[in-house]
Amino acid sequence: MAAAISGLAAISRPDARLLILGSMPGAKSLQQQQYYAHPRNAFWPVMTRLLGLEPGLSYPGRLQALLTRQVALWDVLGCCQRQGSLDSAITAEQANDFTDFMQHHSQIIAIAFNGAKAWQSFQRHVIKKQQLPATLQLIPLPSTSPAHARQSLAEKLERWSEITRYIPC
Repeated sequence: MAAAISGLAAISRPDARLLILGSMPGAKSLQQQQYYAHPRNAFWPVMTRLLGLEPGLSYPGRLQALLTRQVALWDVLGCCQRQGSLDSAITAEQANDFTDFMQHHSQIIAIAFNGAKAWQSFQRHVIKKQQLPATLQLIPLPSTSPAHARQSLAEKLERWSEITRYIPC
């Protein structure tokens, strides 16, 4: 039977300009209470390259680097049911409150979606049901999950480089 799970708290500052959304953290991330904790997830390698971070930076150091560059992290779903870590196993989806989040982060100009499930869940549960700024740029991107192995790290990096236009230098 699928277990009921809740996601992680948003990592953000009020002056964030870019919000990166996943669907729901995997088992490893929930266990460690860290975004993208699975060692084969490409999220941190991609962000390290795009932001010019030091390789091997600690998790708190990586989060601080994102915050300094006005990047926020969160998930579309606040809770759901899922057996294992695959997005395809997610049921009983409940979205986070983006109306409230956007009111407290009024400088966000773009939302990047880490994978198809995040994008689909946002379309299903948020776009028409919660109040968002009309000018918000929505950027669906390939998943950095190890389960999404059809694209190489280089291909993911190329697609993800689109977000750099929303990140101050």
